[in-house]
Amino acid sequence: MTICHALNALDRGETVPARDATGANGRPLGVLGPLFMPRAAGPVENASAVVVSVTDFTTARLPDAPGIVRAGLRLRRGWYAMPGAVGLWLWSLPLERRSGSVSVWTSEEDLRRFVALPAHLAIMRRFRKAGTLRSEMWREERFVPADTILRARHWIADALPSAP
Repeated sequence: MTICHALNALDRGETVPARDATGANGRPLGVLGPLFMPRAAGPVENASAVVVSVTDFTTARLPDAPGIVRAGLRLRRGWYAMPGAVGLWLWSLPLERRSGSVSVWTSEEDLRRFVALPAHLAIMRRFRKAGTLRSEMWREERFVPADTILRARHWIADALPSAP
């Protein structure tokens, strides 16, 4: 069962066995795959074409994970006022020591402005050696939140280790 089918089944109130939820590469996503927080809206409400950025941080040591998550939550609190921001979802796979974000922007320039913010740079410096980071960016001609999250889920699942 693909994650799309699993999510649709969950929306209908059905149970999805962990072994049945898989990403685009056929790898299992765990019980429900990444756990997503509700979307934090940015100041831009009706964007058509957008830039999507997905980050995935794997923590090397479990004791570092809470600090990384708290740092992400602090940045999320000001999202409503972030110039060019359309939305933000934070996600985690706690058993994999992985967490990250799906952020949606009106332009690459707005994304770069966020990445260069002193608060963001301080977090990146603080946790630089605490694990590994990967990221992906793409454009969408029409922003449909459910489609964005589905594509992000597939990208996140592609990094999961193969099942034994």
